[in-house]
Amino acid sequence: MAIYNYEALKNGKEVVKGKVEAEDIREARDNVRKLGFLPTKVYEEKIGKEAKTEASSGVNPGQMKALGLTDKMEFTSTLQILASSGIPMIESLMFIENDAAKLKIRLVAKELRRQIMAGATFADTLAKYPEQFGQIYIGLCKAGEDSGELEKTLDRLLEILTKQSNIRSKVIGTLMYPCFVICLAVIIVLVMLMFVFPVFKDMFDNMGKSLPWITQTLMDAGLFLRKYWLFVPLMLGGAVFSIVYLFKWPTSRKQIDKISLEIPLLKDLVQFSNFANFIAVMQVAYEAGVPIVECLYLANLTLTNFTLQQKIEHATSLVQQGQHLSVALRTTESVPKMILFMIATGEQSGRLGEMLDQATKYIDKKLDAIVDTMTKMIEPLMLIVIGSIVLTLALALYLPLFGSYVE
Repeated sequence: MAIYNYEALKNGKEVVKGKVEAEDIREARDNVRKLGFLPTKVYEEKIGKEAKTEASSGVNPGQMKALGLTDKMEFTSTLQILASSGIPMIESLMFIENDAAKLKIRLVAKELRRQIMAGATFADTLAKYPEQFGQIYIGLCKAGEDSGELEKTLDRLLEILTKQSNIRSKVIGTLMYPCFVICLAVIIVLVMLMFVFPVFKDMFDNMGKSLPWITQTLMDAGLFLRKYWLFVPLMLGGAVFSIVYLFKWPTSRKQIDKISLEIPLLKDLVQFSNFANFIAVMQVAYEAGVPIVECLYLANLTLTNFTLQQKIEHATSLVQQGQHLSVALRTTESVPKMILFMIATGEQSGRLGEMLDQATKYIDKKLDAIVDTMTKMIEPLMLIVIGSIVLTLALALYLPLFGSYVE
């Protein structure tokens, strides 16, 4: 038997300290609960040492790491289940702190619990960490806490996070195939230029004739890359860096976002993938009792297209001036007509929350259809790209041979 020091809450408020005997930390916690206290810290008393073995997660207070989408889903799901079971927030966070699979989730739960015990509310504590949770998560939790429906809000938040994960998976799945084909094409071209074309150099030189321009160009490129092979990783790295930079640099990103809304089919994918999250957040915020202008503000944070963000900001200002939501959104000329019709119907009938829910279902079906269409179109396009590359390489190799046979 070992002696464990503990700090606990009495009646949920008063902090008490003491000692218990137990075989391990888990038993020590159980013994503290049997005393009618809520344990917040339990550590083994070691003679001659000031070190503490903390039962929670073995991490230092104040440490917080950014949560990914999957991490937020896991944290929210566990918290929602515990909250709906009637378990107090501190006890729920303590469970996550002790038993969550990932260290970053345990760190977040530990810090949230520590600040709530110091007197802060759950929503106010979340507001201190916008990078970890985001303004949408914080705003909806505050609305749920103010309305006394935090359990329902957590459930709705979980639905939003799940929807965002599904949309991300659909878009990534659609783009994965062309990215793979492009990478494969680059590898094939490099192998042909660096290892195949140089083999034919002596044979072409012995012909004593000038080579076709396409053959000469590819031959020179292959010899250059073979001699200065260090340029290959530099060029590939530079190309990847340039593409990433173009999508992150605000000036170029604005132009890319604008152009993407002018290309058929891609425009539909961008619009519906953006408005899927937009409408879902609007619906949850509206049902939580958030004012319509604040709903628009929170929903606008989900948009990833800069052009759409600007248009929705303008629509939000119109709503602030007293304009109807459907009329304000219509001025953007970017919201699909069916969604506008549903919103207008909801406003007129007083069932806006219900119609927003129907709009999210409509968008999901439409998005599935767009993804299927793009997938079917991408396959033949990629075949054309690969075929063109193979044809170009084959012509470069065989045109000199055909010329010699003709003569």
